Amino acid sequence: MPISDARKRANQAYIDKQDEIKIRVPKGRKAEIQAYAEAHGESVNAFINRAINEAMERDSSDPEKQ
Repeated sequence: MPISDARKRANQAYIDKQDEIKIRVPKGRKAEIQAYAEAHGESVNAFINRAINEAMERDSSDPEKQ
């Protein structure tokens, strides 16, 4: 079943509101990250965003990291 034009526009509108970051990890690490995220009921994207947010919050409250 082909994707409708409305769905294509909606997808593009979503993409236009997002920034993209590509990361590289050592071989085998991707599977570990995926398994960890899944075990905690998260997508890989949600896990990475949460980890970044937690690190930034923690570091902003540490005067030595500023």
